[in-house]
Amino acid sequence: MFNYLKQGLLIAVCALLPFAASVQAADKFKPFVLAERGPGDMEEKVAEVKESLRDAGFEVVGDYVPFEDSHVIIFTSDAIKSVAALTEYGGFAMAQRAAVVKVGNELQVSYVNPVYMAHAYRLRSDFSNTSEALAQALGRIQEFGSEDGLSERKLRKYHYTFGMEYFPDVYELAEHSSHRAAVAAVEKNLQKDDGVEPLYRIDMPGKDVTIIGVSMAAGEDGDKYMDDAFQMSVVDFGELKNSAYLPYEIMITGNKVVALHMRFRMAVHFPDLKMMGSNSFMKLMPSPAAIEKALKDAVNE
Repeated sequence: MFNYLKQGLLIAVCALLPFAASVQAADKFKPFVLAERGPGDMEEKVAEVKESLRDAGFEVVGDYVPFEDSHVIIFTSDAIKSVAALTEYGGFAMAQRAAVVKVGNELQVSYVNPVYMAHAYRLRSDFSNTSEALAQALGRIQEFGSEDGLSERKLRKYHYTFGMEYFPDVYELAEHSSHRAAVAAVEKNLQKDDGVEPLYRIDMPGKDVTIIGVSMAAGEDGDKYMDDAFQMSVVDFGELKNSAYLPYEIMITGNKVVALHMRFRMAVHFPDLKMMGSNSFMKLMPSPAAIEKALKDAVNE
């Protein structure tokens, strides 16, 4: 009798193992989604992606061409803004990003995984509806950017390693008398020709929160460690490209001007990046300070 019970339990456990494994796998998320890959014309594909986003109810707010054969499209929606409004610094999630990248003879269309970033940015929603809408609009072949992926629990308390910044540990760039004064000052100061240029602006309805996307280019005599193209040349070395990491965002929240710390922002987008080696954070050791300085100089007189 006891042997029959043991056999029955063993069969039941074995039957449940595939289900348990699939649940465990589903609980891991990766930072990017590959939507499509194949031959095509770059300009036509960019136009097609924008049209698909608009048809799905998204608002395209900006473009960024950080280097040759790479085009980033920034978009948002009322639903995204509503979720972002519920948490501190949630405004960083208002700007979603897709990219069209030419790699050899093929085009790769990808976008930042909304569910991954919802957890990393500690939102109250997991953006599953946004994820489904993007899959319908652009496609969804696979998630990528991390071999094993990260769990919701890991993402919501993410930092790369001991001593590294968490999501709330932002760069504090400037402070003004009011939100209106802060936005006006930032927009005015970003017109300086210092390598940091504005790309788009998104305002959060009903709240004193604004994000402004910026490009960063060092120029001939500038600090290469703040340069978007240089940073990506170090970290974006895989078969599937992560251009949708760009561009960086500045947030005006109330009367304060802040930005995500590079040691958090880059690490959460590239969680498998090694600390040491030829393509590693060590190669970008001066970048966190260089980015902070570039952004502070850009938003102040």
